[in-house]
Amino acid sequence: MTYVVTEQCIRCKYQDCVDVCPVDAFVEGKVMLAIAPQVCIDCGVCENECPAGAILPDKLVEPRWVELNARMSALWPKITSRGRPFGDADVMSGVEDKFGQFFTEEPGQGG
Repeated sequence: MTYVVTEQCIRCKYQDCVDVCPVDAFVEGKVMLAIAPQVCIDCGVCENECPAGAILPDKLVEPRWVELNARMSALWPKITSRGRPFGDADVMSGVEDKFGQFFTEEPGQGG
């Protein structure tokens, strides 16, 4: 089992999770983060750090999120330190259907 980033991260990207990950399993896209399943050690420390509740165990999410995290972890750059969230992250945190409206496969800055 690994942890995955889900839709609630889109247009939020709080990144508190990045600071606590002991194995640097996070990658950064333009509008969200993802977790590299081959790196994640299933420790779970990231789950409680996410203000948006966007990180969950893979067994509790739809398979599309597991697949998306795996696919994006091969395309997006690794992120090892916290960056800035979106300026409207607090507003976007509760928005529904963010995937259909805002998701893009474009990579983030990494770092």
